[in-house]
Order: sequence, then C-alpha cells, then structure tokens
Amino acid sequence: MSHNRKDRKGRVLFKGEYQKKSGIYEYRYTDTKGVAQSVYSWRLKPDDKTPYGKQETLSLRELSAKIERDLQDEIDTVSANKVTLNDFFDEYIEERTLKQSTRTNYRYMYTKYIRDGLGRKKLASIKYSDIKRLYNSLIDDCGFKPNSMEVVNTILHPIFSTAVRDDIIRKNPSDGVMAEIKSRRDWSKPKRKALTAEQQKAFIGFVSQSKTYCHWKALFTVLLGTGCRVGEIIGLRWQDCDFENGLININHNLIYRPQDSGKCEYHITTPKTAAGVREIPMFDEVKNALITEREYQLFEGFNDTEIDSYSGFIFKNRFGTVFSPASINRGIDRICRDYNAEETERATKEDREPLLLPHFSVHNLRHTFCSRMCENESNKVNLKVIQEIMGHSSIDTTLDVYTDLTTKVKQDAFASLQGKIVLE
Repeated sequence: MSHNRKDRKGRVLFKGEYQKKSGIYEYRYTDTKGVAQSVYSWRLKPDDKTPYGKQETLSLRELSAKIERDLQDEIDTVSANKVTLNDFFDEYIEERTLKQSTRTNYRYMYTKYIRDGLGRKKLASIKYSDIKRLYNSLIDDCGFKPNSMEVVNTILHPIFSTAVRDDIIRKNPSDGVMAEIKSRRDWSKPKRKALTAEQQKAFIGFVSQSKTYCHWKALFTVLLGTGCRVGEIIGLRWQDCDFENGLININHNLIYRPQDSGKCEYHITTPKTAAGVREIPMFDEVKNALITEREYQLFEGFNDTEIDSYSGFIFKNRFGTVFSPASINRGIDRICRDYNAEETERATKEDREPLLLPHFSVHNLRHTFCSRMCENESNKVNLKVIQEIMGHSSIDTTLDVYTDLTTKVKQDAFASLQGKIVLE
C-alpha cells in the first residue's frame, strides 16, 4: 500500500510521493484541467541537504503543499510555471482594447525595459521583490522620473491583475510597489511650472522683436493664447479655425512616437477623453496671429504634409512640414539662451537685476495659459469654463493649477475681499 512506501532513508512517503533510482523525489498530481503532472526535487523535506552538484529547489513537501493549495483555489500552477511574462504580455496586449498610439507606446516601453530581463521569468516565479528591483533600477540606472514610472506600472500592474483573474497566479506581485517607492523616495507628483506674467511678456516680446526668432511668433502666440496641448496645435488645420465666429475646434492630436517597427512616425489620434474635444474662443491676438500666418503662406506656400488622410496643417517648419514637439523645445532652448545673454548684458549696463527666463518646455506654455486664466478667476472667468477650455477630464486638474498660484495672487484675492466679509 502507498502509505508503506519509504525512501532510501526509511522515511514513509505520502500519497503521490516517489523516489526515483537516481535519488530524486517526484510528486505526481492531476492539474485543474485533469492532466497528470509531476514535479521533482532532490530534497524530501525542507531541512534535507541538496546533493552536491544538483540544482537547488524547494523540497518536495514544500512543492506539493503549494500545489495542493493552488489546486484547492483552482490556480493553474502548470501554466504559471510554463508561461513567461513575455508570453503573457504579448497575448494580453493583443486582446486589450487600446488606442493604437497607446498600444505602440506600451510595446516600445516593454520591449526596451522589460522584455530581455524580467520578461523572461516565469509568471509563477515573479515576486514583489523582483518588481521593486526593476523599478529601482529604472529610477537609479535609467533616470526614470515619476511620470515614466507610472507608465511602466500602468503596463505591468494590469497584466498581473489579469493573470490573477485568470487563476494563473494567486497574487499580483506589483501590488503596492509604486506606493512604497513613492514613500521611500518622497516622490510627489512634479508640478508643471508656469512662466510668471513678467517672464511670459519677456519671452513673447523677445520673439516678436528678434530677426532670428520672429518666425516663431505665430506658433507661440497660439500656444500661449489657447492653452492647447502641443499635439493639438502642431496638428491644427486651417479648416479647424472658424474665423467668422472666432472659434478653434480641437478634435484630434498629431503625435510623433516610435512604432512597433522601432521607427518614429507621425500619426493622427483622437483625444484621450471626451473632454479633449472642444471649442476654444480666439483672443484677438490669436486670431491676428493666424491671419498673419495665412497671409504669409499665401506667398511662401502652405504646408502640404498629409498624415493619415489629414492635410491643411497650419504650422510648418523650415522644411515645409509639420513640427515635432522636440524641435519646438529645441527652439525654446535657443530663444531662452539668447534672451538671457542679452538680458544679462543689458541689466549689467543698467545696474539692475536681470529678468531671466527659466528652462522650460512647450508643455509649460499650456500651464502658463491655465495659470493666467486662474489668476483672473476673480474677473468672472469661471473655473468650469477653464476646465472645458483646457480639456481637463476632471475639475481636480484645474483646481491643482488654481491652488498652486503665487502668494501674491492669493494675497491680492484676499485684499479684494477686504471689508466684504462680515467678521465682527
């Protein structure tokens, strides 16, 4: 009878346990699909020593206990021990409903930072410590910032959650990793810095008067005067502008990102949320800048780029094609460099402190617009209106900007209420 079977040390073997002629132990069981399976170990109990030169694994009793627990909970242990994270990701990313641009970005990030490392491990073997080690490596070795880490976590966490729901693994090993990293590194979400009103005036004034950079004026006027995302502006078409009613229709984005092939390409994509589709009233300065740009292009030629059947793009670079966000940021860097050099020299001659421009990107211009709008909220610019103009899906995003205003603006707001609130 099975309970009388013993190993070479005289120890009774339990049901399903066997010792082969080689000395290795085997545990036989039937998996959740009714298929006979076996696992092996050179040790029967945890305190046994692994024979010299043999692979170190869990003891047979530890393996069988885990298997029985998984079987009781209907966990597919076999799949978890055969399927790698790469296998599961490839299947998951194909089945999940995602915008093509998002799918492409996820594949790019996964291939570059996960596939050749953690991706090769079996799902069942991946632990909390493995995810934590990966995340810390991306931060310390690759210089990842909070936003980039959120992207990586957004890729991995749902994959493991799906594996849990499919009864392939018991727990999601990525649960809580980001929270721990944020707490240990004192990571708070980085705030976008807006230009002050003085810096904004200096920046656009320098561009307007510069023979070198005046061709940027229309683009920066529209960016600063609409608060649009850069992809919405570089993808803006003449047909999206209603000059008669003074409205700009935002209904798509132009993106420039790596594709599955690894090559960067331009593509048109729809806004991430319904709030992204909106109409923005034109300030007179924005309207005039667009009209001036159109008159200029009547002589110099229009942008004849066609992307995903979209054409008639307003803004064009020196090659006559659409801008990339990176090229705009390089332009901003050059403008700030030359402005700061001139302003420093001028301030020295005038014996005063220079008004220098900080390092910033094109996205800061969107934040600058929102800040100017929020600063004037007391002039009856409703926060809900600001939310709709910005295309924020949540009013909380708008409020984050509103509450991040300078001390002076807050003091001015209180001063305007002096005597209007009964306190005694």
